[in-house]
Amino acid sequence: MRGPALVIGIGNVDRGDDAVGLCVVRRLAGWALPGVVVEEAGGDALALIERWNGMRHVVLVDASEPAGAPGRIRRLDATAVALPRDVGLSSTHAFGLVEAVELARTLGCLPEWRVVYAIEAGGLTAGAGLAPAVAASVEPAASRIAAELAAAQAAGEEAGHA
Repeated sequence: MRGPALVIGIGNVDRGDDAVGLCVVRRLAGWALPGVVVEEAGGDALALIERWNGMRHVVLVDASEPAGAPGRIRRLDATAVALPRDVGLSSTHAFGLVEAVELARTLGCLPEWRVVYAIEAGGLTAGAGLAPAVAASVEPAASRIAAELAAAQAAGEEAGHA
């Protein structure tokens, strides 16, 4: 990995488990990882395209719809293939994360390397906090992302010395 990586947490702190993406990036921001820029995003999926403009490496973290396993972490590689529609990355708007990624792919403005971490929500109730199982996934998700970025950075440095 050459250049900085951008990690964007997506969510709404006022909608229960929808805040998990924000919680994960806040944890990552506290670790001050070298070469990693951490940002938070609300529900405007189109704004994501502008945020990752010029970045080579992007990780997106978002809640996925409840499906029976709250806190389950799914890693989706959106580099070579379209994001599956059944992953349940939903938005309160008609245009969500999947649509933003695929629009950017069509327009040819996706970063070279992009990964989505989808964390299954237990509930998206207005005014609620994170469900215990979802809150318990924050640290493991942040650790997995940090390890992946460190490995990519090390691989990039090795390639630069070859």
